[in-house]
Amino acid sequence: MFVQRTLRQAIKAQSAFSSPSLNAARILSSRFYSTQLAPLDASKLKVNASKNKKPLQDNSQLVFGKTFTDNMLVVEWDATKGWGTPEIKEYNNLSLDPSAVVFHYSFECFEGMKAYKDKDGKTRLFRPDMNMKRFNRSAQRIALPGFESEELTKLIGEFLKVDDRWIPKGRGYSLYLRPTMIGTQASLGVGASNKAMIFLIASPVGPYFPSGFAAVNLLATSEKVRAWPGGTGDAKIGGNYAPCVRPQLEANKEGFQQNLWLFGPEHQVTEVGTMNCFVFWKNENGGKFLFKIHYNGHDIHVPLDPSDKTSQAGKLTKRINDTIMDIQYGDIEGPKGWSVVV
Repeated sequence: MFVQRTLRQAIKAQSAFSSPSLNAARILSSRFYSTQLAPLDASKLKVNASKNKKPLQDNSQLVFGKTFTDNMLVVEWDATKGWGTPEIKEYNNLSLDPSAVVFHYSFECFEGMKAYKDKDGKTRLFRPDMNMKRFNRSAQRIALPGFESEELTKLIGEFLKVDDRWIPKGRGYSLYLRPTMIGTQASLGVGASNKAMIFLIASPVGPYFPSGFAAVNLLATSEKVRAWPGGTGDAKIGGNYAPCVRPQLEANKEGFQQNLWLFGPEHQVTEVGTMNCFVFWKNENGGKFLFKIHYNGHDIHVPLDPSDKTSQAGKLTKRINDTIMDIQYGDIEGPKGWSVVV
């Protein structure tokens, strides 16, 4: 009661004069979203493509995130000027001050996208508007600058034209795109970064898991938490990932491929590994069991397709997976905006 009463009194007293925290919020808002600052503008793009052509790898040799294309896209931001000139240039190391805030306070967010080659040789992106929406939301969650989503999508399209030869052909293969934003201010003080950078790198890939499309076993985890109300689970930031690695290694030692993250005293299901998940569970009469969940000392066997002994998924899961891939590769027409030709 004493703390509550004291806090109310402090708030009442503070409202009588200008609040430093409110002033800081106004400054932050004007700094990051002012119309006086230069917007991200794809028409300013400069292309200085690499003259060195790396050898391409056969699809069978592709490992997720190990091989990178010839070029990268870079654009910098300054709190006093806004977004600078975008540039496509040779893939190379970044040069940052050791005190850059990205290293010390995790001012970093990113997206995961893919470019696909359809049967006519056209390049397609899958729902890029949703990637841009989340990218913007993630950036603003950690006080990095917002950007014009359509302009970044245009820049990604231009990048794909430059590195077109790196987009592998064939169902199940694609060019993974990693747009990333980092805070680059050289300072050890904790606060909003006055400098930032967006960069895009790309990697030709096959299936994420070496086993391909196959059922996996999950270890239900409640002693460690990946996402929680009011946290950053809805933002794709680097700080969400590193704390999940050790629990996954522990799950691997016990024979499970991923963690099923639970939250709260009722053990609510949140995510699987670093992915979202959905559930359709109907078969109570058994069938073929491969998709196992170990929970609270017990194994919960999840039935797959009882009519197909070789199946690695239930009928609905396989149907959803096949339909999404058909849209991604342009084999069928999906909802408007789901498959965008570059």
